[in-house]
Amino acid sequence: MRYRALLRFFFSTLCAAVLPLSAQTLDDQPVESGGRAGSQSKPSAGKPTFWIIGDSTVKVGTPGQRGWGEEIGPFFDSAKINVLNHAIGGRSSRTFITEGRWDAILKELRAGDAVIMQFGHNDASPINEDPPVTKSTRARGVIRNNSDDSVFVEKNILTGKSETVRSYGWYLRQVITTAKNKGAVAIVCSPIPRKSWSKDGTKINRVADSWGLWARQAAEQEGALFIDLNEIIARGYEKIGATAVEPLFADKATHTSVTGAQFNARAVVSGLNSLGDKNPLAPFLSVEGKSVPAFTP
Repeated sequence: MRYRALLRFFFSTLCAAVLPLSAQTLDDQPVESGGRAGSQSKPSAGKPTFWIIGDSTVKVGTPGQRGWGEEIGPFFDSAKINVLNHAIGGRSSRTFITEGRWDAILKELRAGDAVIMQFGHNDASPINEDPPVTKSTRARGVIRNNSDDSVFVEKNILTGKSETVRSYGWYLRQVITTAKNKGAVAIVCSPIPRKSWSKDGTKINRVADSWGLWARQAAEQEGALFIDLNEIIARGYEKIGATAVEPLFADKATHTSVTGAQFNARAVVSGLNSLGDKNPLAPFLSVEGKSVPAFTP
């Protein structure tokens, strides 16, 4: 409870509300089986559903680590809305779709639902690799922009099948358009920042000119809502300082502890509240969710 009080204090003092991702990751990115697509929990009838999709920074199965999607529940009134976190470790925007995970959600998606997505950490991986490779290889990368460019992979080293690989923005746009076709509202988040400080230790490195930019472009192009989660959290880390940020992480620089996940979940709600009248989830916030100050850019 003491940590929750501290988190409220940190966020209430943010400017009226708040690492670059590269092909070389700073921590091992867990690739979780997660069962077959469609095997996870389904929405209960009679109320809308808030669907959460993303990678291990949103939901992780590694002991001691926690994703923000696993801590966002208390900010919503469970009597009014289902909150289902279908994020899974090791997935990129590409593989979340190619594995059939998004299609499984589409079968359950209803008009009035909301879908929030946060990808990027794994999208910087190789598009494919030539053998011989180790079992840790992950052919899950994307073209790094928001274009309609594509590259043909004759044989995906993991699936053994041919595949046309698209851009990061293209995959996000696919989720947005198909969600909107079902009458749901789509919300795109820029990736949460890593614990990567500037040389003077005062600023968190951001992805505003890469993954954050492409996420924003994809959202704007398809008429989705956008939350600059990378910026919101970066400002939060800078406000409390490097020493206070340390316990928010459960590994070197990528995956958060329970406290860090709570911090980031609060940042997501701060971003939602900044949407004002456009926030589709405003009617379903709990007392705690309504109390979170809106982020001011």
